[in-house]
Amino acid sequence: MDTRSDQLGVRDYEKQAAARAAAQLVQSGTVVGLGSGSTATYAIRCIAERVRAGLSIVAIPTSEKSRQLADELGIPLTTLDEHPEIDIALDGADEIDRDLNLIKGGGGALLREKIIASASRRFIVIADSAKQVLRLGKFPLPVEVIPFAQTLIAMRIAVLGAQVTLRRATDGDPYVTDEGHQILDCTFGEIADAGALARKLEAMAGVVEHGLFIGMTEMALVGTDGEVLEIHPRDQP
Repeated sequence: MDTRSDQLGVRDYEKQAAARAAAQLVQSGTVVGLGSGSTATYAIRCIAERVRAGLSIVAIPTSEKSRQLADELGIPLTTLDEHPEIDIALDGADEIDRDLNLIKGGGGALLREKIIASASRRFIVIADSAKQVLRLGKFPLPVEVIPFAQTLIAMRIAVLGAQVTLRRATDGDPYVTDEGHQILDCTFGEIADAGALARKLEAMAGVVEHGLFIGMTEMALVGTDGEVLEIHPRDQP
């Protein structure tokens, strides 16, 4: 397929296939983390179909958009206050490397996504095949910051070698997360040591969270043309 629309159609098909496979991992009687973004939306819809067929779960969404969708589709919702331990979380990713380290946050929900992932016994990533990379970094790394410090933090991240852009909403104003923060999109190119970069970002006062998910993923379900691959760390060639 040569046209951009055809390519988008393939990616959409792959996302749906991965989401259907991920939804089958959810068992009755469990607490489920619901991710955010286009691929996670497919998973939410697939889980809702299973709920209507008798699956008994409670779910914790990672964003207001996911919460609204899950509520509209009839998925019973709960909170971290009521269930601080989550059995399984399903979410998408912007990039996935060979060790299943991730860049996430393109949709702006990285803080809640990382909290849910950290509270989950199983964190499963679902994606289309274009998200697989040898090294993270082609996709801009989102860094969530407090508005008071965003200019200062942008300067400090630029010193690390990134091109830094303040994310803006469709109306041109700075994008504001569900928690009231702003996001810096930081283009590093290939990141040689994602763990080291994560530690440097975490040491900056005013950084709330970053989109590097290091060593958190149990398995990735990646849709390809005709099948869904189960990938574990270093399974990729």
